[in-house]
Amino acid sequence: MHRKGAQDAKRARAFAKIIREITVSAREGLPDPASNPRLRAAVAAGLKSNMTRDTIERAIKNAAGAAGREHYEAVRYEGHGPAGVAVIIEALTDNRNRTAAVIRSAFNKYGGALGESNSVAFMFKHLGVVHYPPSLDADMILEAAIEAGADDVVSDVQGHEITAGVEAFFPLRDALEQKFGAPAEAKIEWRPNMSVPLNEEKSRAVLKLLDVLEDDDDVQNVYANFEIPDDVMQKLED
Repeated sequence: MHRKGAQDAKRARAFAKIIREITVSAREGLPDPASNPRLRAAVAAGLKSNMTRDTIERAIKNAAGAAGREHYEAVRYEGHGPAGVAVIIEALTDNRNRTAAVIRSAFNKYGGALGESNSVAFMFKHLGVVHYPPSLDADMILEAAIEAGADDVVSDVQGHEITAGVEAFFPLRDALEQKFGAPAEAKIEWRPNMSVPLNEEKSRAVLKLLDVLEDDDDVQNVYANFEIPDDVMQKLED
């Protein structure tokens, strides 16, 4: 019962984050996914998380008619966690002071420090990433992706990963979707240029910090440049 309660709470937080992204996307552009690439991506994320279409459509309608209500803005925070791990946090907040205070407190409590803007971003690449299942032909994916402006395509038994610069992401995703259908996943993310290997103690500390950050309602995404060896991960999972 306790485990189910925790899972339900986690699912509710995930839905709340997606609804917030839908709200911001619908307000900043047209409240029509077909004409709003960011909103279309948010809707796809909602459907992938098993959010009902009724819930998604209600969120879009509420956003379109919510002039004068709470206003969310995108904010990025950067800092260092335990073992010098670089951390990037993307948030949508209606109170920058509140969000910054919560994030700073989490860093301080779990052995890290919140930094200045761009203090760790140089350690990451900001990319658009599109995934397709391995059932699709690799040569066809490669040809279509390059024509649509992709920077790189990696195909293996897990599937096809297509990457591009942030500016090229939405046109790339739309071109691939027209040819191959909806991707398994499509998003913009921060990827580390290199990762910091962690021992068991540092792994526990870093994962605890990331869990606390991700649990905050204002936080949308958390990225970090660490790597946990397989033997250490096995101990953490036991």
